[in-house]
Amino acid sequence: MTGLSISKVKKSFGAVDIIHGVDVEIANGEFVILVGPSGCGKSTLLRMIAGLEDITAGQISIGGRVVNNLQPKDRDIAMVFQNYALYPQMTVAQNMGFALELAGTKRPEIEKKVAEAAAILGLEPLLGRKPAQLSGGQRQRVAMGRAIVRDPKVFLFDEPLSNLDAKLRVKMRAEIKALHQRLKTTIVYVTHDQIEAMTMADKIVVLQGGKVEQIGSPLELYDRPRNVFVAEFLGSPAMNFLEGTIEVDTNPWLVLPSSARIRLSHAPANSTKRPVILGIRPEDISLGGETGIEATVKVVEPTGSETHVAVEVDGRELTWVVRDRVELAPEQTVKLSMETAKVHFFDLQTQQRLET
Repeated sequence: MTGLSISKVKKSFGAVDIIHGVDVEIANGEFVILVGPSGCGKSTLLRMIAGLEDITAGQISIGGRVVNNLQPKDRDIAMVFQNYALYPQMTVAQNMGFALELAGTKRPEIEKKVAEAAAILGLEPLLGRKPAQLSGGQRQRVAMGRAIVRDPKVFLFDEPLSNLDAKLRVKMRAEIKALHQRLKTTIVYVTHDQIEAMTMADKIVVLQGGKVEQIGSPLELYDRPRNVFVAEFLGSPAMNFLEGTIEVDTNPWLVLPSSARIRLSHAPANSTKRPVILGIRPEDISLGGETGIEATVKVVEPTGSETHVAVEVDGRELTWVVRDRVELAPEQTVKLSMETAKVHFFDLQTQQRLET
């Protein structure tokens, strides 16, 4: 049975269309992340699933039941908010059990479910504390515990890690993923952070301007992006792009506007003289000796395990990831080669992927 079905869903605020006919099928127990830039409609879509926003058109089903006209409390969902939304006057145990209390659950059952959730999340020593006595990560775990005790069909997470520092975000990513593996409940998770999406999701839904650009597994989207937007959005540092024209003699070449040429291992079908966008990941660029393309070093950023180098090629800035120790200086000229078996081609006009 489908865990969650979103069919031709639209949302308008007055005359302004925000969501444009979104279709997403989420299997029972699947961890799906809605990702995209600010303003793309991902949080609005999540709020429509939760019942916090009305649907202008389309249909949402949870566990096979249409929920368009149901109140949030009747949808069998639990939502974890960005700001935790804990009651400051209540203890951790009271916060976690409050929804069950409102639903008329008997006290022994509430205590049992709170204890089980606290054990899962390592909150047993904190059950008597109040939110002001907790760290950000502990508060987030309490918010997750409050959702777990309800045993919902679907968990909804709205950018839950955005208020945490970088180190704690990494830790909480692992905790949420481990929680999903333990509970095997359907999760819909909203974030603008593509690292979160890549590391946590079973399936990613990439949104832009209220429309779905691509749906697939993290590696599927990384290795075969449907268009330039997806290719640039997923990956850190982002994919590099060069515009040029395909020419073929004995071998295919990408000819840049300056007439510089990059030898290719392959090219799109019927692409001779065709203007294209070539995409190359930063990790697929290396020092190329005399056969490489000339580049000018602009900025060098050591990160420890690798170095990110901003270079200028034919008037465009590219990012090159260096995993060996190299001595580079701004304005230095280097020759770079590309692992052209791993390049991506996109049509210059439509920006859609070209198959090879």
